[in-house]
Formats: sequence, structure tokens, C-alpha cells
Amino acid sequence: MKHEYDAVVVGARCAGSATALLMARAGLRVLLLDRVHPTRDTLSTHALMRAGVLQLDRWGLLDRITAAGTPAVTGTTFHYVDAAEHVALTAPLYAPRRTVLDPILFEAALAAGVEARIGVDVSGVTRADSGRVTGLRHATRGGPEEVVRAALTVGADGLRSGIARAVDARTTWQGEAASAFVFGYWPADGATDYDWYYRPGAAAGVIPTNDGLACVWAGLPASEFATRRRAGLDRVFADVLAHAAPGVEFPAAERVGPLRGFPGVAARLRLPVGDGWALVGDAGSFKDPLTAHGITDALRDAELLVRAVVDGTPADYAATRDALTLPLLRVAEEIAAYRWDTPAVKQLLRAESAAMKPEVAVLRGLDLSTVGRAA
Repeated sequence: MKHEYDAVVVGARCAGSATALLMARAGLRVLLLDRVHPTRDTLSTHALMRAGVLQLDRWGLLDRITAAGTPAVTGTTFHYVDAAEHVALTAPLYAPRRTVLDPILFEAALAAGVEARIGVDVSGVTRADSGRVTGLRHATRGGPEEVVRAALTVGADGLRSGIARAVDARTTWQGEAASAFVFGYWPADGATDYDWYYRPGAAAGVIPTNDGLACVWAGLPASEFATRRRAGLDRVFADVLAHAAPGVEFPAAERVGPLRGFPGVAARLRLPVGDGWALVGDAGSFKDPLTAHGITDALRDAELLVRAVVDGTPADYAATRDALTLPLLRVAEEIAAYRWDTPAVKQLLRAESAAMKPEVAVLRGLDLSTVGRAA
């Protein structure tokens, strides 16, 4: 069968644009599709962990992130009922707005030779008689349906991935607990730390980001949010923040833009690769946002998938992703359940930190001669 593209990637946010970028740099013909332009804002915690910063740096994109005014995060402070623990970072982290990160990845993908079509709806995948996925059907709004043939169809289209449904990607791990969040943006010029607050039944965070602002979030069990949200997001935010971080104030009058809410969704891991298809980002692996690890996951899995495609070993992508993801999923499940007291959450956070270290080791050990180097 003649293919128009080596890969068609659905979703041009951080997971999809990173996947398309690395594929194009490896010499593949890539088509990137999305309903909306990646300059449009989206729900996000913004925070990058060490692996994500490492990848953006070696892809030659970290300088663009910092040039956009993304502040360096030089420490992390954990606030508990009985004490605060500060951790100085040996190298800075960053938390770019998605209106900064996603367009930078998208523009780098275009510069690498990716063809993009924005404003399209994907209606389904196409298959050979054997059942192998051979591409997809899509239509530009108001236009006729077209068929795109590709050796690989990649779903990077988020938690409610249409590609995952179309290929019937099996769920291999399903969580039960979920955190809900209310968040907004406040002036925070000069902030240099990620601040995390934990008290039984609630959590909160302050994440320095672009434009001299911090993303401030308040988290609680999803079941509790479902009841309390009737009082309005302002009341939920104020009450949960006051419980999680007593004495910390973010007045509504100083807020930049509206509050936004996320009702909570249980974590899920899907089989990430099959006959002619693959999944990256939240489409394949969604963990509770309380970990602030979603963007880092997306960038990591983009590179793992592309390496497997280039090497002709797609099963390696699934095995490595699962080995790196499952330990963090299990810890996140315990944190998101909010059944911990202070000593227990300290232990869980240490376990969470330990679960992140193997991905950094794996990424540092990869050969950059074919995938993962700056153009």
C-alpha cells in the first residue's frame, strides 16, 4: 500500500507537536492535525519536572522558553501542618504557560518540515483487510471529507482521545481516586519557588509562570468538589486555600482573569501501541494533575515513541513507558485519595520523587545521534 505520509499525528499540543517535531527531524514525512490552533490556552498546571527541562534543552527549545519570559524556578518548598521543607535545585525548572510552550513546539515542528492542517475534524481511522490501521478520515470545517494514508496514526488528542476510541485501545491500568482543582493567576513578580501545601483533606500550589504571574491552585477530592461547587468557584477556592495554606492570601480583586475548575478524572493507562497506531500524552497515559507531571510525561513519551518507530521496535515503547509510568501512577493514586495525614503524605511525596528519577536516567542514557538532538 502506498502511504502519503510516514505518520499522521492527531493533536498539535505539547505531546503531538513534540512527536511530529522529532519524527520530522528523524527524516519522516509527517502530517499534524488539530481542531484548534495551539496558541489557544488550555487547562494545565504548567510545571515542568527535570526530564521535561532536559528534553527541551537538548531539542534546542529551552532558550525560546526562557526568552519568552518564563521565570527560572530555583527551589521547591513543601508546606505541612508542622513545618516547611525547602529543597534548593541544582538546576532550574520552568513552568511555561501553554500559550508559550505549545506554539514553540508547533513552530519547531513546522520548521523541521512537518505539514500541519488546523481547523479539521477527524471522523475515524481507515483499516486494511487485515485490520491494520492505515490512516484516517478528516474534514476541514465546511469542506469535503478526505482520506489520509499513513504508515502510523498517532493519537495525541488528549484524555478523551477519539483515536484511542477508534482503535479500541485497551485500558491496562485504571485508578479510582481523583483530585478536583480550582485555579487562577495572580501577580507574583520575583517568585522563584514551586510552593506546595498539604493538609489532611486539601492541597494547594503556587507555580511561577509567564507575564509576572503565578498559577495558584487549590485541590480537594473530586467527590467533595461535586457537592461544594454549587457555592461557586470563588467560594470553593477561598475555603480550600484557607484550609490547605492558612495565612496565605490571594485576594479576588488582584486576580488576573477568571478562576477555572477541573472536576477531577481518575487516572488511566491505555495500551499505547498497536497495528498501525500509537498513543502519546494524555491519550495514552493520564495521571492525576496533583503530580504536576503531565507535560513532562507528554514530552518523554513523544521521544520514546519516535525512537521505537525509527528503530522498528514499537513494543519497546510500550514496555519502557509502562516501567516509567506505573510507579508514579500508583503513588499519585494514594495522594489523590486524600486519606493521608502529615507523616503519610511526606512519605508519599518522597516516593513520588523517587519514582521520577528513573525517567531522567533513561533519557540521559539515550543515544542522540538519530533522535532527540537540536536541529
